[in-house]
Amino acid sequence: MRNRRREPRIVAAKTLVHLLALAPAAWIAWQVRSEVLLGTGALGADPVAATEHFLGLWALRLLMLTLAVTPLRQLTGKPVLLRFRRMLGLYVFFYATLHFAAWIVLDLRWDWSQIGAAIAKKPFVMVGFAAWVLLVPLAATSFQRAMRALGRRWGQLHQAIYAVAVLAVLHFWWLVKSDIREPAMYAAIAALLLGWRAWKRLRPNVSRRRTAAGG
Repeated sequence: MRNRRREPRIVAAKTLVHLLALAPAAWIAWQVRSEVLLGTGALGADPVAATEHFLGLWALRLLMLTLAVTPLRQLTGKPVLLRFRRMLGLYVFFYATLHFAAWIVLDLRWDWSQIGAAIAKKPFVMVGFAAWVLLVPLAATSFQRAMRALGRRWGQLHQAIYAVAVLAVLHFWWLVKSDIREPAMYAAIAALLLGWRAWKRLRPNVSRRRTAAGG
């Protein structure tokens, strides 16, 4: 009975998360539309760069939020939070793909020679592209059928999200040329979230060693 009572709340919470996660995409779509049709200048002197940055920043924010789910669950003791992790992860892929597409379509205008050269020669593009490539299999297997088919390998595969976090922060850091305060903030958040996981994994080993030494 308790689970049945909780289910409508979960549906309502997921609906709210969907709306909040889609709000930035709706906002930037409206701004691009206004820029193209009316020339409002709302996106500044370089609307293409502003659009790319906005989409990439929201991919990074949602990535940090996705990584925060597990520590929050462990701190609060509420496993229901895990039911939002895959949803948030898919939105990370959604915004990362829009960010990548904006760069290809709006910035380089489908010039595949420039695209290939940038990926091969520019480090910040290379690591950003690598992060997106790692997200592809994670998004493709973020469903119950894939979880059942892969079994234990599913968890091993989805540990690639940690590498994605490192690459995404590095991409942002190398992209910024002068003021690194914002990428440094995300680097600190990523370090905290990944450090928490490392500490949780090492703690049982430390406890066993202490027990063995004391016994």
